[in-house]
Amino acid sequence: MATADNPSAALRRSDLCSQGIRLAGKMRSDVVDLLDTYVEWQGLDVSASVAVMEGVPAAAAEHWDEQTGTQRLLENLAAYRAFRALLAQMLEEQQEQLGEADTGLGQALAAILLQVSAFTYHLEELLQLESHGPPSKEEDGSPPPPHLSLFERKLRGLGVLRELAQWAVRSARDLRQLAKPSPGSNSVPSPAGS
Repeated sequence: MATADNPSAALRRSDLCSQGIRLAGKMRSDVVDLLDTYVEWQGLDVSASVAVMEGVPAAAAEHWDEQTGTQRLLENLAAYRAFRALLAQMLEEQQEQLGEADTGLGQALAAILLQVSAFTYHLEELLQLESHGPPSKEEDGSPPPPHLSLFERKLRGLGVLRELAQWAVRSARDLRQLAKPSPGSNSVPSPAGS
């Protein structure tokens, strides 16, 4: 791996991981705030149960401890690309449903969409640093099923936001794991006091 032999690349990776952890924390905070607004605007119960929906990436990971840093980054990238498409669709549906009267929820959704896009770019940068250029820009995840009723769309939106909040937690965890020095990288000094 290029970063194990190159101290400046290791520092760059550490810096990108730290920035990513902060971005993920901010995104989670904003998504949790948006969840409250979304539930209120859509007239849903905050405790509403949402079944797993096709096309919504699940944050739970089997054998998480066995994954390599690259596998974690690739899974994160695929998830955030899917969330970008889902949030764009939610924003479009909100505008169709409520029009310009709903500037608050629409603006909040647009802000989260921007954060997801920025985080996607951040993950692509990290993958390039790891010498594994990001996967092709093809659409990840299948589009949500067509012909959902208004209520089903509201529930899907709730599910998307809940899962996105979980992904933000997982992403921070993945980036912390990636920031740890590799076992064989003795050439990279560890910061004092850690």
